[in-house]
Amino acid sequence: MKPAATDPANPPAAQGPAVLLARGRRLEYLTIAWNAFEAAVALAAGAVAGSVALTGFGLDSVIETASAAILLWRFRAGAAERRERAERRAHRLVGICFLLLALYIVAQSTHALWSQARPERSLPGILIAIAAVIVMPLLGGAKRRVARQMGSAALRSDSRQADFCAALSAILLAGIGLHAWLGWWWADPVAALLMTPVIAREGIEGMRGEVCDSCGPHFPDGEGFGRKPRGDAPGGVS
Repeated sequence: MKPAATDPANPPAAQGPAVLLARGRRLEYLTIAWNAFEAAVALAAGAVAGSVALTGFGLDSVIETASAAILLWRFRAGAAERRERAERRAHRLVGICFLLLALYIVAQSTHALWSQARPERSLPGILIAIAAVIVMPLLGGAKRRVARQMGSAALRSDSRQADFCAALSAILLAGIGLHAWLGWWWADPVAALLMTPVIAREGIEGMRGEVCDSCGPHFPDGEGFGRKPRGDAPGGVS
């Protein structure tokens, strides 16, 4: 008997809510692991080199780890119904941390430029920046694909943080790369200053603390993925 044809655009694995939920969790575990590694390397390299850009990037990775942990918590059964208020507070706390980080980077960068503090060249910093420029777009794309299949606005929103991190990585690489290549010491604090609008935007979005009923799975068996809440427009994805 000839096996039934499958639709390449909609494979069977993509149709199972439990499979999608597992994929979403794996992506968040991967995000937490990568951000923790990224933060450790960047903070250590920043401390050794005296680099404001590397230190700011490392602290941003620490906060992003907390943000990924919140979304992973949401993927637990019933989190959207039982923990909505606590989740909103957690997102706002993460947002405040991003805004405080932006202020810290502005202060440190301004001081570095004023005092002409010259950071050391940092090969580990350059390597972690290159790795982040490669890894974060791949991770963000994977999250968007799973978010579309799940109908999860939370995971789709979280994928934007991967885009933000990729942008920060590119700015960091430019700053510490120019310093290492051409000896432009001021490129490091200037790169840190260029990071602040991106970090502040993350903070503002976190401060909104928006939580929606259709942002993720609601039931232990995965039923209700992307289900439309009452009063929503057709499509059911917020």
